[in-house]
Order: sequence, then C-alpha cells, then structure tokens
Amino acid sequence: MKRLRPILGFVFLLFSVFSFPAFADFDIVLSLPANANVANAVASIGGGVQVGAVFSSQEGGLLLHLRVPTVPNCSSNSIIHFCEQIALTTLPSNPHARCWVTAPQTADASWYKTQPGFRLINLNNALAYATGRGVAVAVIDSLMDYSHPALAGHLTNGYDFTAVGRQGGIILNDSSAGYLDDSSAGYLDQATITYLNDSSAGYLDDSSAGYLDSQPPAWSHATSVGSIIAAIATDAMIMPVVAFGPNGSSDTLTIAKAIIWAVDNGAQVINMSFGTEDTSKVMRKAITYALDHSVTLVASAGNNNTSLTSVPQYPAAYSGVISTAATNLQDVKASFSNYGPTIVMDAPGVNIISAAPGYLYGCMS
Repeated sequence: MKRLRPILGFVFLLFSVFSFPAFADFDIVLSLPANANVANAVASIGGGVQVGAVFSSQEGGLLLHLRVPTVPNCSSNSIIHFCEQIALTTLPSNPHARCWVTAPQTADASWYKTQPGFRLINLNNALAYATGRGVAVAVIDSLMDYSHPALAGHLTNGYDFTAVGRQGGIILNDSSAGYLDDSSAGYLDQATITYLNDSSAGYLDDSSAGYLDSQPPAWSHATSVGSIIAAIATDAMIMPVVAFGPNGSSDTLTIAKAIIWAVDNGAQVINMSFGTEDTSKVMRKAITYALDHSVTLVASAGNNNTSLTSVPQYPAAYSGVISTAATNLQDVKASFSNYGPTIVMDAPGVNIISAAPGYLYGCMS
C-alpha cells in the first residue's frame, strides 16, 4: 500500500510567490496528478496561500488546501483534476439524552450489552460466532473520553485533526437537531425503564442532568458511538479519529483527511455517524481511496424522516458505503430516521444505553 506522505518543499514557495492580502478568505481543496508541478497548477487558478498540510499518493495524486481571493472555475483547467470550496455552516441547537444514569458497579460494556435493543438483534447469540477479533474500527467523530471504563481495553492509536483549521460544513447526526442520534419524540419505552430499574444503574437528579445537557453539542457523541461498538464487537479495537470540534461540526477536507489517515493506519472498518446533503468531490475521493483498499465503510442515513430518493445524505449515499437507518423496539422505522431504497441495513436506534464522558451513561436515540 502506498501511504500518503507530507510534501513540505512547496510550503515556502506558495507563501512567497502566491500570497494574497488578508481579505483572501475562500478555502478550497485542489486535486492534482501525483507528478503535477504545484507552483504552475496554483498559478493557473490565479494563485493561493497554502493553509494546511499537503498530501500525496501514487493512486490518489496530490491534495492541497489553499486560501484564495475568489473561488476559481477549474472545470476547463487541464492541469488539475478538480477544485472545490470547503463549505462552512452553523450548528443547530444542542440536543440532549433522554436520561442520564450513573454507572453500576460493573462499569465496562458488559453491563449494558444485554439491553433491550441489543436483545432484539440477538447479540449474545451472535457473539458466539463473531466478536471482531483482529479488526480495527475507525470512528470518525468528536473527541472521545479515552478514560471511560466502557472503552477500557478497546482503544488503539488515533489522531486529532481538529487542532488547526476552521470547522463547519458537515454535522454529526442527531434526530432532534440534525446533529446527534437523539430522538425528541416520546418518553423512554417501558423496556428501557425496566432494564435500568433492574440493573444497578441509578438515575441522576434533575440538577445534575440539567448541567449535563448544557455541555457542548459533541460532548458525548464519540464516547457513545465507541461504547456501542465495544459492546457489539467485544474484541475489536477502536481507532478514534477526531474530525469534529466541540460544537459538532467539521468540513469536507477534514473528513477526507480523516478517512485517508484511517485507511493508511490499518482501519478495516470506518464508522461515519455524520452527514451532509451536499456531495463533495474531495470526500468522494477519500471514499474511493478507502474502497480501493478494501475498507468497509458504514454511514448513517440521517435523522430527518426524509426519503433519501429525494434528499440523499452523504457519505451514506456514495456507492460502496453501507447506509444505515434506525428502528425502534417494535422493529419498525424510528420516527426520525431517513428511509429509502438505498438503505442497506436497519438496526435498533431508539433509547440506546451508551457511555458518556465522566463515567456516566445516557439513553440516546
């Protein structure tokens, strides 16, 4: 496998020859052949300042992140593959879990893997046949609580792409705000209430729950996703790849970098619990790169109760990606879940008990 490698030689050239005043504030991604002359390519679109790292592979060519005074039209440019603007957007309101509970004495993933939603898929019987041993699952998400007991023994090395750059554009999925997977409809189902009452978990009082609901939007998302994987694929290793800031948003280039990094660092499965209604050439390029390296890609179909035939969500809508939708404990479509013929798999997604930062657990959808 050809690994992506930083190209540092063009950094000072781009800054010295193609710099612009402070008002140059359009961020674009530029895709070039592997053997392209970067200086000539940048000059052909009117110049630009390099913002982020530059990556290269023989299969995928070059990707550059530039800041330019105006968004160029690259459709007729024979030097480059494509260029596109990196979209930015604002985040919807902050959703919250249906309930918060304190951890029981057995605080690893074993205590909640017998919850109603997991019983519905016959998890215990399935684990007799497959536990994920030897499989690395990359979770492209927000920052994970690496110290949470539910994740103990399940984590492998990851990477944080949010240390630099602007955020916005792609949002983590949640039914109550288009961002996390959290249903705002109805109370907890009786099966979940009974399960929690029969366990050693205790509900938090209103004052504590109110404080938790005021946390940043992406505060618990990655930890929740990771803990579900830990319960369902008990011997898999989870690779945390941070591509979403505390506000729960990211952009197409950051997502592409995260996918490519996960592939190059041994991920065999990539979980993508996020989406956007706008297709992106750079994200599609990263998806193709992963598929070409036999990586299994799984993405959420979205939580707007919308037909994907009329309003597709990406990356789930890209060919080769396993698009997933949510069901309830009656084994029918969750009220918030998107739907359509492109859905590959349904799974329980209502009132799922999963981990939250700080040794806590929440009931989320």
